[in-house]
Amino acid sequence: MNDQSDSGVPAQAGAAARTLADTSSPGGGSATLGSDAQHPWLAALSVMAGTFMVVLDTTVVNVSLPHIAGSLSASVEESTWALTSYLAANAIILPMTAWLARLVGRKRLLILAVAGFTTASALCGMAPNLMMLIAFRVIQGMTGGVMQPLSQAVMLEAFRPRDRGKAMGLWSIGIIVAPILGPVLGGWLTDNLSWRWVFYVNVPLGLVAIAMIRAFIKDPPYMRRPERIDGYGIFLLAIGIGALQIALDKGEEEDWLASGWIVALLITTAVFLVALVIRELTARQPVVNLRVFKERTYAVGVMLISVMTFVLYGSLVMLPVFLQVLLGYPALQAGFTLMPRGYASLFATPAVGLIVGYIDPRKLLTLGFLLGAGSLFWFSDLNLQVNYWNLFWPQFLQGISFSLLMVPLTVVTMDRIAPEAIGNAASLFNLMRNLGGSVGIAVTQTLLDRFRQGQINTLGSHVSANSPAARTTLEGLRRMFVAHGSDPMTATQQAHIMVWDMVQKQAATIAYLDVYRLLMFLCLLAIPFVFLLKKPAHQTKPAVPAAE
Repeated sequence: MNDQSDSGVPAQAGAAARTLADTSSPGGGSATLGSDAQHPWLAALSVMAGTFMVVLDTTVVNVSLPHIAGSLSASVEESTWALTSYLAANAIILPMTAWLARLVGRKRLLILAVAGFTTASALCGMAPNLMMLIAFRVIQGMTGGVMQPLSQAVMLEAFRPRDRGKAMGLWSIGIIVAPILGPVLGGWLTDNLSWRWVFYVNVPLGLVAIAMIRAFIKDPPYMRRPERIDGYGIFLLAIGIGALQIALDKGEEEDWLASGWIVALLITTAVFLVALVIRELTARQPVVNLRVFKERTYAVGVMLISVMTFVLYGSLVMLPVFLQVLLGYPALQAGFTLMPRGYASLFATPAVGLIVGYIDPRKLLTLGFLLGAGSLFWFSDLNLQVNYWNLFWPQFLQGISFSLLMVPLTVVTMDRIAPEAIGNAASLFNLMRNLGGSVGIAVTQTLLDRFRQGQINTLGSHVSANSPAARTTLEGLRRMFVAHGSDPMTATQQAHIMVWDMVQKQAATIAYLDVYRLLMFLCLLAIPFVFLLKKPAHQTKPAVPAAE
């Protein structure tokens, strides 16, 4: 679609580089592209260890917040800044990763990032107060944000185009499974050891990752240090993305536009991001090169990954609350009940990675969105009498659907990007993946609250003295409480409280079902856009030359 790569290298050069990668050594790697030709899988495992740590830390702290608040003499609301600070720093650094890699070298940046994340994890565990914890979480977010796009770029370059699905299968296991495993691991560590071990657990994994990166990762020869620093771009990016992430994370808590400082954050986001786009499209050496969006397949792929993570994280955040608030599950039991998604992903993701090089990824994506919509339709039929298996199968189906989406989408989106531009493209891809998840969480939480209030008003209007059913229910409950020893006046109050609790639970249940249906329709609406993607180059038959 475009004849100029985002780094200014003609598309023909990118195609030649891809051809070279596809005809390299039997192991699938290419020294020309910067990875060890003998050890593509070792290179993949080296960067995957760090990425798994980073993604795990987006959710592992959630269940520990009450313990952190109590230990550090803070409220639960104040302790949530330990999450917000991490996510904001992570979002700011993500799009700058390719530029930073050119500035200091990819291998060196990876080692610095893993070392910084590991050190910050240890310091978080030793934090004496909330302010210090938040400061160390910012360092975690900044160093962790670097690892995701760098690991993806390394893995895409280490394998031939036909074999990239296998590498992305491994990468996607961490991306999909880590957010699901996080609450379970965090709950177990907090209950059996201390909330501080939620951070300490990163230290040994980080040390192993550093050793492997030193041994198996090399810098690609095409990487050149930037001649100038785009200071204006960095400033606009940091303020715009940081303000957006904080607004998304705190918006529901502050009732969105009813809060003056949330409105200020949203205005700041709009002004600075518009200025950023103008700046980066006109700068000679931008910190974030937006011209990569001229490639149609890449632009559509980024949009689809945003939709996918919107649905993934939106549905992930709903079910734990449903289990704990409406069904009364303890945190650890709720975590284990959420594991079927992880089981399915562990099974399906490697399988999808093996076949994606031989099957048109667009077919797998269509099937993935259809199965995702089916799982959400299944969720929309839940009630307060569900058992484990009622929850197991829709989650298992959803895990398979996300495996069918994550691997092919990554492969097809990056397929037509020249190797020298993959770092920048991977940075933006991961930024939009994360922002899609943040928007999904914010929107689903807001919709749940609004729908619940609407249903309370609707259901509550039927609980009145003029309703025979309401009178019968209240009288039956009053007699039950009298039979258990309450005096008539107290029994009447208890009956009204129980009926009100029943109304709230039913209203909340209906709200959950309505949001699940909306997410289902979003999956279905995404399917037509799949056909705007181009078939991977290695699956496209070369044109037959015309006869002379």
